[in-house]
Amino acid sequence: MNKNEKKALYSFLFIYIGSTVLILSILLLSYYQKETDMVDRQCSIEMISAANKIKADILNAEMEHKTFIPKELKNENLKYGLFDKDGNTIYSKLENSNINLNDEASHNSTHSFHVSQLEKQHHEKIKIKYIVIETNQAISEIKKLKIYIILILLLSTIFIGFIGYLLAKLLLKPVREKVEHMDKFIKDSAHELNTPIAVLMTSTSTLKQGRNPQKMLKYIVSSAKQISQLYNDMHYSAFSKQDTFLDVNIDFNELINESVEFFQDIAITKGIKIYEELDECNIFMDKTKTQKIVNNLISNAIKYSNRDSKIIVRLKKGIFSVQDFGIGIEEKEKKEIFKRYKRGKNFEGGFGIGLDIVNEVCKEYNLKLTLESHVDKGSVFYIDFGSVLK
Repeated sequence: MNKNEKKALYSFLFIYIGSTVLILSILLLSYYQKETDMVDRQCSIEMISAANKIKADILNAEMEHKTFIPKELKNENLKYGLFDKDGNTIYSKLENSNINLNDEASHNSTHSFHVSQLEKQHHEKIKIKYIVIETNQAISEIKKLKIYIILILLLSTIFIGFIGYLLAKLLLKPVREKVEHMDKFIKDSAHELNTPIAVLMTSTSTLKQGRNPQKMLKYIVSSAKQISQLYNDMHYSAFSKQDTFLDVNIDFNELINESVEFFQDIAITKGIKIYEELDECNIFMDKTKTQKIVNNLISNAIKYSNRDSKIIVRLKKGIFSVQDFGIGIEEKEKKEIFKRYKRGKNFEGGFGIGLDIVNEVCKEYNLKLTLESHVDKGSVFYIDFGSVLK
């Protein structure tokens, strides 16, 4: 990746991961608060229940005139202690001794506490005023919850980062391919325009010297037409969506004949002869788009034909075809050849937009486009204009 692509990738990842992790953090924080509140309530209920059970046992012992004997609670997570009105210890299994007996509920870094008091008439008789319940269950579960939340956030961040990276690569791939195609297009355009311009300049210089005027004029006309064809394809490819088109009745065989005459001057520079076999035919299409189909197929045939060969242009029963006897197209390239910027294997190349234009127009008018080709024998492009016949 180049510098700009890396910058775009990092910017996307920062925004995507940052925003997603922020939203996830807010959700996890909300979940954490709800869970801690639930744990606190549950522990509080357990401690209050345990305190009430101990208080009931103490009162029952008093009513039966028996001495209350402290017993361990069934819940091993709960410890308790008994204190008189002055805070002196009567019985204690507590792990913490520094407890504020005036706070009903409190906690420190390791334990939570609940303090329950007996009524005055009772604690004066049995000397027990405070029942303190202690547990480390809430703090322990909250610590586990914190670790769980942090682990989820960490793993989610890694997963989100990985998905973000894949998405960024996926999104940047077509952009990268487009840029590469455009770079290739610019290079090819420079090469493609250079040939007719160089021929044009050389022919003009030779013509000024008075040498081979007829031959030089043919080269000049051929070069000018090549430049015109290239410009028209580039303009159509770039601005076809903004231009306005209108379907009209077209004398198709006459239009083909005009195109053949236009390309005769280009074909003759390679010693190629273009033959016509045209039936009478009228169609209802936009004239510019129809011209694009015919011109690009003939231009393509000239580019990929061998020198001193021939091209046959036919129009039979509404089926238009252009046959060349050139290098042909390999089987694996037959589908790819209609993609934009895809070029055949030929020194004279082209931009790779001609057949793409043909394909797009055919799709627009529901024209059937087929190709027959054999390597080193040539190619035939067929287009069925049956859907637009008049």
